[in-house]
Parts: sequence; structure tokens; C-alpha cells
Amino acid sequence: MPDIQRVGVIGAGLMGSGIVEAAARSGFDVVVREVDESTCARGMGRIEKSMGRAVDRGKLDAGKRDAALGRIRMTTTLNDLSDRDIVIEAAVENMEIKKEVFAELDRIVPTSALLVTNSSSLSCTELGAVTSRPDKVAGLHFFNPVPVMKLVEIVRGIQTSDETMATLRTFSEQMGKTVVVAKDTPGFIVNALLVPYLVDAVRMLENGIATREDIDTAIHLGLAHPMGPLTLLDFVGLDTTLYIADIMYEEYKDPKFAAPPLLRRMVAAGMMGRKSGRGFYDYSSGS
Repeated sequence: MPDIQRVGVIGAGLMGSGIVEAAARSGFDVVVREVDESTCARGMGRIEKSMGRAVDRGKLDAGKRDAALGRIRMTTTLNDLSDRDIVIEAAVENMEIKKEVFAELDRIVPTSALLVTNSSSLSCTELGAVTSRPDKVAGLHFFNPVPVMKLVEIVRGIQTSDETMATLRTFSEQMGKTVVVAKDTPGFIVNALLVPYLVDAVRMLENGIATREDIDTAIHLGLAHPMGPLTLLDFVGLDTTLYIADIMYEEYKDPKFAAPPLLRRMVAAGMMGRKSGRGFYDYSSGS
């Protein structure tokens, strides 16, 4: 079974930077590729801020933080990933863009290297098909915030080998994650269960069955969830949820995945949740 020591990450956005931090804190050498220097700087700033908070809260020793930061290198050149043992793609959730990235990585990284996607909904089998190594392609779906959330879904494509699955399990466990395994179907485990729940909450609000506060309070207290579904939607992003719901509906044609008109109109209005300052709740005051 291959020994992973050198990790590459494509993308230093919210998910990518979290994956980079978790890998570096676990002792891996990490090279991160972004599109330009300013995006690299924002990604590194996000990582430094996150580790700083961990130090302030007593969750991370300052010396270990500095050592982890020393294991991270930003680049705008894809060729700088040519010596990686694994590359984790965390780029924009667009299949055509991901295919281009995987095809290029296939030409650059060693033939022994694993290529995995952090996609929450897109097919790793389809991505593997554009490479010469579909047996070494899989999904590795982390959860936000990556340094804190313990779960990772390993997604097995049709041609993913047993050796690749075993290597990814070991790698994930070295990062302190608990592994669950899913077949390559839209939504995998978590989103296949979560998305119908979230869109049903929007339908309930849309149909006037209860207020947003009462829907959230009922789930928070009645089911002991840390937050209600509408608050969770604001946290995840309404646009992200709509995107995943549309993919799953297109695949299954099952009404339970169909996005309610209210969700679609809120996204069209730019109400994406916390990241835009307003979703089902107003965050513009910073509270």
C-alpha cells in the first residue's frame, strides 16, 4: 500500500484551506495551488487565522502551529504538484472545470499518485474517466470546518481499486478523521439524507405551516440538533444547497430532491445565507 507523505491541494477556498490546515497539522508536507497570488494570499491568511484561533482556545500548541505553517507552500503553478503522493481537488463545483483539472493532473503527477475530489455531489467515476488511472481516482469528501469536523466520506467509483480505498482510509485516519464509505451516487450518505430534510423545511416555511423561528426551535429542541434546518441552510449556503439539490433531482427525478420555488428565488435575489449577509436570517449587523 502506498505511503502518503506529500499532499497536493487544488484550491484554497473555505474547504480547500481547511483541508490544507488539517493535513499540515497532521504532519504532511502540503503544496496548495491557486489561480493567482492574491488568491494564494487570501487562502494562507484564512489558514493562519484559523490556526491562531485554535491556539487562543488552547486547542493547538503555538509551536505545533508554527511547524504546521512551515509545512505549507502556496503556488500558482500546477507543475509544482509533480512530486505529490496524493492530490485533493477542492476547486469550484463544476464538472467541466474539474475534468480539466484531473486531465492535467494526470499528465503531471506520478503514475502512482492518487487523485481525489472533495466534491459533495459530483461523480468521481466521471472524473476518473478523463485520466489514465481510474483505479486511483476516488472521492474524499470532508466537512466544514475541516479541522474540527471528524467525518470524511470516502466515495468509491466504479473502477476505484481496493488498494486505493485502503490507502485513503489510512490517510484519513492519520488526519484524525472517522471514515464512512459510500458508492459513487449523488449526495453519497450525508447529503442524500440532508438535502430532502433541508428542502422540506423550506417548503414548510413557504406553505406557512410555521415561522422560521418555530421550525428551527422545534428541530433544535425536539430532535436535539445543534441548529435548526433554516439556520443550517444559511450556514451551508442556499446556493450550494440549491446546486446539490438540482444535481440530485436531475439524477433521480425524485420529487423529494426538487428545490422549492422559495429557495430558487432567494438564491436569484442574492440571499445566500451567512456568506452574503442575508438568507433566512439577517447577518448584516455582524451578530
